[in-house]
Amino acid sequence: MATGKKRVRTLTRLDIAKRIADSRYEKVEDALEWVEAVFTACRELLKTADPEVRIEIRTFGVFEVKLTKEKPQARNPKTGEIVVVPARRKTHFKPSKFLKEFLQIPLEKLGVTIDGKKINPNGRGGSAY
Repeated sequence: MATGKKRVRTLTRLDIAKRIADSRYEKVEDALEWVEAVFTACRELLKTADPEVRIEIRTFGVFEVKLTKEKPQARNPKTGEIVVVPARRKTHFKPSKFLKEFLQIPLEKLGVTIDGKKINPNGRGGSAY
């Protein structure tokens, strides 16, 4: 059952490494090592949550491990059976004020139409932002 909706482009570690390499005039392979090191460090810090932890990166956001309460009256939607969902930890990301403000800019100001086609507002090539 196709809806005709296009998939959103997924950016990967390699895309991040290419952006860093371009901005620092370095090799992509070196930048990829840096990206891997940062993600590994963040992952390891989140895994140390005892039981909670918070990683704050200014102008980007906050990664947190939070606790959830036990849910003794949850219901299995398939069978209707009442089940107990134990307390657990979950990850949460809260964008920074800077990032939130950027995401609140109307799409027209960025030169993006509702159907996703980019229109460069300054008439030059490249991205609208």
